Amino acid sequence: MIQREIKYDLYKTNQNQSLKLKVSEYTGMYLIHRALIQQLNNKRQGTAHTKTRSEVRGGGRKPWKQKGTGKARAGSIRSPLWKGGGTIFGPKYKKCNIKINKKEKNLALNNIIHNKIQDTLLITNFGHNLNYPSTKLLLKEINQLGLNHNKKNKILIIVNKKEKNLYLSIRNLQNIELISIHQLNIFAILKAQQVIITSSALHHLNKTYND
Repeated sequence: MIQREIKYDLYKTNQNQSLKLKVSEYTGMYLIHRALIQQLNNKRQGTAHTKTRSEVRGGGRKPWKQKGTGKARAGSIRSPLWKGGGTIFGPKYKKCNIKINKKEKNLALNNIIHNKIQDTLLITNFGHNLNYPSTKLLLKEINQLGLNHNKKNKILIIVNKKEKNLYLSIRNLQNIELISIHQLNIFAILKAQQVIITSSALHHLNKTYND
């Protein structure tokens, strides 16, 4: 593990802001992969559940006698071959949780943040001038930052605290995601082509992970 200092240039100013992170020199991608698998697995509900023939209610009595009816033999009305019968090899309820150590998870986050240096834009504030929810004004602000917001280009906006007008302006845009610094996660950063982070969010990030 090594200490790295990242310097971000504040957009349209001569100032910069630094972020100190502990990153893994050799196992960074492995940790990112582990943290991603853990996040995606823990997101699963795992509640899909079907009943086998032994779990379906009824079917204890033989429907008709074995011989003499001319019909095919049957032992239960809950056979998987019958309508209303059990399901063969259907999904069962299971816990999908995977454990990962807190230090490993933080190290994975540090590594992915470090890897996204070139695609990260630091700004003073974002959406602070929105007096009412407006997707049009929000896209105009993104255009002024020189970012492409087409459907193929995923943009992640990290703020210190979610403002209501900003959240309502973004929520129907499929390719733009808004998260607060407390919701920072591997998957959101990994799938974004471009990251916008506010100065206050970076300050909080420095306090949280620079220990």
